[in-house]
Amino acid sequence: MPSSPSSPPPPPPPSSASASASYEQTHVHAVYEAIAPHFSATRHKPWPLVQRFLTALPPGSIGLDVGCGNGKYVPVNPALHVLACDRSPSLARLARAERAAEVLTAECLALPYRPASVDFAICIAVVHHLSTRARRRAALAQILRCLAPHGRALVYAWALEQRSSRRGWDESSRQDTLVPWVTRRGGPGPDETHHRYYHLFREGELEEDVVAAGGHVRDGGYERDNWWVVFGHPPSRDKE
Repeated sequence: MPSSPSSPPPPPPPSSASASASYEQTHVHAVYEAIAPHFSATRHKPWPLVQRFLTALPPGSIGLDVGCGNGKYVPVNPALHVLACDRSPSLARLARAERAAEVLTAECLALPYRPASVDFAICIAVVHHLSTRARRRAALAQILRCLAPHGRALVYAWALEQRSSRRGWDESSRQDTLVPWVTRRGGPGPDETHHRYYHLFREGELEEDVVAAGGHVRDGGYERDNWWVVFGHPPSRDKE
């Protein structure tokens, strides 16, 4: 399905890193700042597979929630120590207030954590907001950099193949699109509509990006109109 009739068409891919960053500032970061309270109010229930991933981890594991939003995954397994971050200062503040979480305001392309320092990472509905493949792969490489040799990361991103969903996208739809978010005022004045940029991943694309970023795919699949992948470092050759 193409974007809503009221949605402007997405521009061609940015031609430089600075152009990409500027485009994402307008069509991703500024939007989340504008909609943060409304967005947070719609995000409460953990997705089942993410919950299973977190609850299966050994007690005492230390990990990252990259692009944590309002921090809904932080309390899923109280036996874990979760270091959370989000690019949106407003969402980071909400996560601190609502979850009493340790949350940094940080960019997924420059994670402020030591190399090989965490046992796990989750990154849910984040990398699809990066406007070039090089930037998406760079974000995956940042997560991999932070993982210990035994570590595992779970990443979710919107799928192109959503024919059965209310959005109706399929293989013939364009992969780069602007999706409207409507904030209803419930009183005088018009509703506000903001358009967020999304890259819709084709089947197999997320796995390709993980491998290109230096990772080793452990598992993957499709859930809730998203492709997901679990990855870590490649197996050590001296163990093969």
